[in-house]
Amino acid sequence: MVSREHKRAALYEKLQLLRSITNSHALNQTSIIVDASKYIEELKQKVERLNQDIANATSSHDQNQLPVVTVETLDKGFLINVFSEKSCPGLLVSVLEAFEELGLNVLEARVSCEESFRLQAVGGENEEDGEGINAHAIKQAVAVAIKNWSETTERD
Repeated sequence: MVSREHKRAALYEKLQLLRSITNSHALNQTSIIVDASKYIEELKQKVERLNQDIANATSSHDQNQLPVVTVETLDKGFLINVFSEKSCPGLLVSVLEAFEELGLNVLEARVSCEESFRLQAVGGENEEDGEGINAHAIKQAVAVAIKNWSETTERD
């Protein structure tokens, strides 16, 4: 009997953890699992899109190709990815300046600048501005910053 109760309690805890990870509002087991399945499918689609963006960036033989930018809307903010197959000295500063001009606060970021350039940042709107920033505006601002950076580095 005790073993069965422990198993039920453990299963309940795991379902609640699954429910919180997938942001499910479901109350019964079946609905929680269905929501988790949908969440996994969404993650697979995001991975496929990112892999496709990276493949598009790496398939070109053009040495002067600009970094690829993707922006996704999150519950409270945005996930911004910038990727280039080559190292891009000074690009990080340009991208961060673009964030600042938009009033976008960097909440979390991971950057690699050694052999390639990778930036993954989670940004949230500055509360004081009150302007609604959307993913398209962020992507456009980052693209402009990259273009300006590229033109500056070509002149040097």
